[in-house]
Amino acid sequence: MGTANKTWIGLIAGASFLGGVLVLPTQITAQKKPATKTSQTAAPTFEKDVAPMVTKFCASCHSGKEPSGGVLLTAGMTSAAVAKNPTAWSRVAARVGNGTMPPKGMPMPTDAQRKQMVAWIDKNLAGDCNLADPGKVTLRRLNKEEYNNTVRDLMGVSIRPADDFPSDDVGYGFDNIGDVLSMSPLLMEKYLAASEKVVKAAIRIPKTKVQSVDGASLSATPGAVPRDGTMFFVSNGTASQKFKVTTSGWYRIRLKMGEQHAGDQYALMELRMGRDKLTSFEVRDPIGAPGNYDFPTKLLAGEYNFGVTFANDYYRPAGNGQKQEDRNAALFSIELIGPIEDGQVKTTFQQKLVPSVPPKEGWDLAARTALSSFATRAYRRPVSTEELDRLVTVFKYGARSADSFETGIQLACQAVLCNPNFLFRVELDGASASASRSLNGYEVASRLSYFLWSSMPDDTLFAYAKSGEIVKPEVLAEQVKRMLQDPKSDALVENFATQWLQLRKLNNFEPDAKQYPAFNTDLREAMLTETRMYFTEVMRGNKPITEFLDSKYTYVNEPLAKLYGITGVSGKDFKRVSTEGTGRGGVITQASVLAITSNPTRTSPTKRGRWILEQILGTPPPPPPPGVPDLADKHITEKMSVRQKLEEHRKNPTCAACHREMDALGFGFENFDPIGKFRSADGAAPIDASADLPGGRKFTGATQLKTILMADKQLFARSFVEKLMTYATGRGVDVQDRCFVDDVVKATSAGNYKFGEIVAKIVASDPFKKRKVEGAGK
Repeated sequence: MGTANKTWIGLIAGASFLGGVLVLPTQITAQKKPATKTSQTAAPTFEKDVAPMVTKFCASCHSGKEPSGGVLLTAGMTSAAVAKNPTAWSRVAARVGNGTMPPKGMPMPTDAQRKQMVAWIDKNLAGDCNLADPGKVTLRRLNKEEYNNTVRDLMGVSIRPADDFPSDDVGYGFDNIGDVLSMSPLLMEKYLAASEKVVKAAIRIPKTKVQSVDGASLSATPGAVPRDGTMFFVSNGTASQKFKVTTSGWYRIRLKMGEQHAGDQYALMELRMGRDKLTSFEVRDPIGAPGNYDFPTKLLAGEYNFGVTFANDYYRPAGNGQKQEDRNAALFSIELIGPIEDGQVKTTFQQKLVPSVPPKEGWDLAARTALSSFATRAYRRPVSTEELDRLVTVFKYGARSADSFETGIQLACQAVLCNPNFLFRVELDGASASASRSLNGYEVASRLSYFLWSSMPDDTLFAYAKSGEIVKPEVLAEQVKRMLQDPKSDALVENFATQWLQLRKLNNFEPDAKQYPAFNTDLREAMLTETRMYFTEVMRGNKPITEFLDSKYTYVNEPLAKLYGITGVSGKDFKRVSTEGTGRGGVITQASVLAITSNPTRTSPTKRGRWILEQILGTPPPPPPPGVPDLADKHITEKMSVRQKLEEHRKNPTCAACHREMDALGFGFENFDPIGKFRSADGAAPIDASADLPGGRKFTGATQLKTILMADKQLFARSFVEKLMTYATGRGVDVQDRCFVDDVVKATSAGNYKFGEIVAKIVASDPFKKRKVEGAGK
């Protein structure tokens, strides 16, 4: 690799990866000695080879009641203790391996000692990949975006009720992590209010004009006579009433009726409009407890005569030991209700759920059929008989109380939306003798849809889930391709990309207006749109993810093109343009990223460098220890440049270990001001965008830095896979997932790490298709 001139690329190429932390080979620059033959040595052990190093080089800082960084290394100095705390020890290997620990000025291990320690931890924490644990996801509540999208796809509503919910907590960089998605009393109240709002938007019970005439006031033919406030049909006959319709639209004719039963038939009635028979129906409610019979019809403006005819009179006199039987009917009232909701009887969802409201005797059966379909989609798995029985009971209560089928359906659907099986993504293990289990078809469909769409499965996924075919590798691969091309995959851009790149911070970014007058609301939105469109291009085009590091194109409108110094773009519409010769390319030189990693009055090399370490390389530095001074330290003056201030800051040994790398990466972007505009000077001082990386690698400017990053794209690919797997599974990816991450990275390397292929491999991996079973075999 070279001697005193080791390059950073070479170090990265020999890097290993543990627990989300980059482990570089030692950065000692001693001259390489000629190789000599040595006898085979025994494999290193913790007690013999690692523990003495910890005691000698680490114990002075990482022991006692207040160990540095809260990391205690001297307690339980055994290999078993290391195995119980893999994350901490993987970070130990990372810091020792990349030379940031021990800090400068402290006793240093030799090159061989560093390699020996890293090799032991690497080997012993990786474990047996054939026995790798797929992990277990905590019961996950729908977050705000998932709730809004799910009610949209479930009930066809355009409202966003979850926008009024409390903010979701964030874990591992994302707001869909099961461990942090808690349920508070306030949120439960919000769910109740939201459910009512949603069902009212999806299922209409319109407030309409009602023209009502009591039965005794109707016109009648022989056979129908007024009696006790009703029109009583003593034999076949017709009662009628004229109504005036002033507005064309949908109306509901409501007849309140009861029958006096006789014979083996119910009273048969005919509803007529003028001379035309609209329908026939049976009256099954007794005269003592009459019921409502509703008939929707579309009417134009005009006058109509509605008639109700008794059609099956029956009479049998007493005799031969039999009692007299006389079938009659009573019409208590006739109502014309409407127009209904500007001519709309039902929403699209309502029409699909219950195409037509049946007579009252058929309400319960119709409700059971409708609620079975609805609850199955809402719970994202078949509803049980017991669950359905409870929903029908709720329906009956609502329908009987308001004498309205729609009210009953509203109340039952509201109960579904408040059920934990809707609000949470439930995966129940049951009794199992195995340490893990494969997810069933419905669980896989749900994971897949919430991963790529942040919403419930569609009809295609439900069909594959029902047949069980969705677990087949070829079907999963086919569905990934289909779903990434669907407009609903915009959710992956909005919810994964914006959190991975931390773009949500841009909403709160307010640079100094006097120093940066070009920044305004339109430019902020243009910055976000550029990155969204760019990510979408890589996603739907199945392009290599290395285009996030560098490329030769981007998307701009006129305000953003002006900021970038790109000509030939006018108007608010975005246009794909070449970035050759501009120093830009990839997301890391887009204005959105440059802005969120800046301060209101100046750039921040530290923030920009930390962003590269965390979001691009997946090697976040530890948090600063308590009591470390910021740039307002007494040795730092306002007359100093940003570079001078940071150099003074790094004189503190506690700060130097992390800032040496962070600041160097950040200096590469100094040619871009806080709003992302290129500059060659900061005031009167020329910009110095040069830096030395660990290992002696030198570069100047973002273009050369991107060349270094592109040289070891596997490191970025591993970081990207970790973050996407975290988002996909809803849990943190740790050292125990190393085998799975390795598999995805290796499987996609031949295709240059294409976006769609990475998604497909994650979906096919055990952490996505399986889950750990707690207490298995007990």
